[in-house]
Amino acid sequence: MKDSPRQQFRWAPHVSGCALLKPKDYEPRGQVEALHEYDAWQTLREAGEPLSVGDLLEAGDGRLRVCKYVGFEPAEWMLPEPKHPAGPASSADSAPGPGPAPGPGPAPGPGLEAEQAGQSTAS
Repeated sequence: MKDSPRQQFRWAPHVSGCALLKPKDYEPRGQVEALHEYDAWQTLREAGEPLSVGDLLEAGDGRLRVCKYVGFEPAEWMLPEPKHPAGPASSADSAPGPGPAPGPGPAPGPGLEAEQAGQSTAS
């Protein structure tokens, strides 16, 4: 993981719940055989490659777990919203209608970046 996203993750306030992760911030480092994320943490620590805050484990079934100061918590990939093609709009679509104007979507919360440290084949 790049230093900037790692520092953002480390210094962000703890937010419970599922973390949203950006795939561009990850670099696969390999695989580890483990029963669960804490077993992977211990195995990598004993091998001299300890997990750090912000590191990510991906199970064989695709579940993501991010390493935080408080342990491991669930995570999901943050996927960009699809862009709508700009085409000619019909007069019904372009007519102003009731309701508020659409605004920008919600901004992602703090601490959403992490590093892919390896893959756990735990079930």
